[in-house]
Amino acid sequence: MNRIKAEELIKKYKEGNLSADEKLVLEKWYATLEETSNLHLEPGELVKNLDDIWKTIELNTTLADKRPVIKTIWKRVAAIAAILSLVIISVIYFSSRSEKSSGSDYRSIAKTIKPGGNKATLTLSNGEIIILDSASNGKLLEQAGIRITKTADGQIIYTANSNHKPTDKPLINTITTPTGGQYQIQLPDGSKVWLNAQSSLRYPSFFNDKERLVTLTGEAYFEIAKSPKKQNFKVTTINQTLEVLGTHFNINAYSNEASVKTTLLEGQVKVSRLLPDKKVEVPLLLKPGQQSIVSAKTLNVENVAPAQFTAWKDGSFAFKDADLKTVMRTLSRWYNINVSYEGTIPNLEFSGELNRNLNLDQILDVLSFYQVHFKMEGKNLIVAPSNTQ
Repeated sequence: MNRIKAEELIKKYKEGNLSADEKLVLEKWYATLEETSNLHLEPGELVKNLDDIWKTIELNTTLADKRPVIKTIWKRVAAIAAILSLVIISVIYFSSRSEKSSGSDYRSIAKTIKPGGNKATLTLSNGEIIILDSASNGKLLEQAGIRITKTADGQIIYTANSNHKPTDKPLINTITTPTGGQYQIQLPDGSKVWLNAQSSLRYPSFFNDKERLVTLTGEAYFEIAKSPKKQNFKVTTINQTLEVLGTHFNINAYSNEASVKTTLLEGQVKVSRLLPDKKVEVPLLLKPGQQSIVSAKTLNVENVAPAQFTAWKDGSFAFKDADLKTVMRTLSRWYNINVSYEGTIPNLEFSGELNRNLNLDQILDVLSFYQVHFKMEGKNLIVAPSNTQ
């Protein structure tokens, strides 16, 4: 069954206008989908309650040419239409490569664009810059009794030597990831930070007895070590300051996003909005499973599924009801591409999970079914509605 026919039958079912013959066709198609896509359903379940089936689909389909797995992860969502779209798109694309998307002209270039990796620079207090992805593993240098070591898995670690004196003045360092880069750092207090692409963390070579303070731009996931001296850990970003003792959280503070989002996984954090005069509003306490959304004018809190916002750290893009431009901004940071738009882009939402290790053409192959057409000119990706091709 092709895409148009599948959508037509599903639409008729939702409207209650499905004939007996059409119902049989839909059931046969779904039975094939169950067999080829590892869907696990009880016999007759489709007939009894198709709505609930769509809500609980977990698609896990391997490409015919042995490409990595692309799967959807939303077991429970309110917007059934988003999941229906992903099911239809995946079945058609993965089971029948004869139906090509109209934007075939992007593939020759996009297939050469690889995903990002462990890339970063370390800027020392004296202005010296160390390119970490090309530096040798092992000890990089020592600052006031603090040894800085690079590991093979994309991480730098700060460790105090026996000759370190707490009375020494800490030196300010900055680790920066480029477009298409990510890196991990273990700070002198044992706290761990994962930096996403186009991000930077400014921090001291060691923390004194007064405070633990770092400054973030971009996105990072934090696992904060508890301080024996009960020192709070503070993170400042654009429009926001955050204070914790020991906890796990993610901050998305890119300058080209509409707000700063802090997602809490463990512990408690205090989030405050920074006012234009640098004064701080009364802090708001976040609990696990909550997300603060800070803009230039407001601070709001929502209940969320934290795994969606930390999936990047574990090698996935995860979206839930994300508009196309949000998806494109995420891809541009990871694949080091520029994105522009032509015509009126359809108002679409995407929910699903994609492997961050895929080449760009594999990602675009999936997205091209969302009524959009792609063209590539070098590193420039042009997105247009499919009816303009």
